[in-house]
Amino acid sequence: MYSVGLCAQLACVWETTARNPGNAHRFYDFEDASYVDFLISAAAIAPILETASTHSVGETVLDGVKATRALVSCNTNLGILLLLAPLAAVPREQSLADGLSGVMETLTLKDAVAVYEAIRLAAPAGLGHVAQQDIRDEPTVDLRQAMALAADRDIVARQYINGFHDLFHVALPFLEEGLAKAPSFEDVLLYCHVALLAAYPDSLIARKCGLAEAEQASRRAQDLLSQINRDLTFPKAALAKFDIWLRSPGRARNPGTTSDLVTACLFVGLRERIIQMPLALPWSHHE
Repeated sequence: MYSVGLCAQLACVWETTARNPGNAHRFYDFEDASYVDFLISAAAIAPILETASTHSVGETVLDGVKATRALVSCNTNLGILLLLAPLAAVPREQSLADGLSGVMETLTLKDAVAVYEAIRLAAPAGLGHVAQQDIRDEPTVDLRQAMALAADRDIVARQYINGFHDLFHVALPFLEEGLAKAPSFEDVLLYCHVALLAAYPDSLIARKCGLAEAEQASRRAQDLLSQINRDLTFPKAALAKFDIWLRSPGRARNPGTTSDLVTACLFVGLRERIIQMPLALPWSHHE
């Protein structure tokens, strides 16, 4: 059985290494966040998530952001921590499906206070002002209640309300399909990423560019899916065109929330032994 910290670190490393459209990866750095920054961040949060079952969810998120900010100067993993902290808190003797509801029932006002502090420290892009429980104020409700207020506009927040339905019942089937059909592990991740972006408008794009732009990104992802090959690979020219569009102008359309969901999906795959190590697939395939 793989350790929780190892599952988290591998999930982060794999997601950021794959050449997912619109994202930083091993051949593309953002101006303010390099590929190495994401690798460093993965290492930083591994020991925090390893002990998540002995800490509150809010403490884990805040400690993870603090550990990351001690090593990199930008937000690389807030969404990942918000998704992984409850999952990592499930006792190892329980499956995630059996144990997650119990974790979610323990969330308190203190968790909300810690998460609000973590969000302010991470300073994610595109945060606006809201009338109730604004992130710049101290929360007065528990974490699930705070997440409920954001669930209609943020897919990460929505997982706290719907029992991680989108992760378990949409993202995970994409991963399993990819593992069964794709010729390489990178192709599995590319398929998961595009399929999820096609299924849900990306919350980060919506915050930065507006919902209409996020919905357009989803439509373009759906169009790319319509061109997919039988082995779940994409035509190179079509994938490159989509990548360029997401990166222009100034990478405002970076589908960061989709990446967070893919990372969480990989964590679940490792933790539940859907993904076996050593990997049965090569990392990438050559045409």
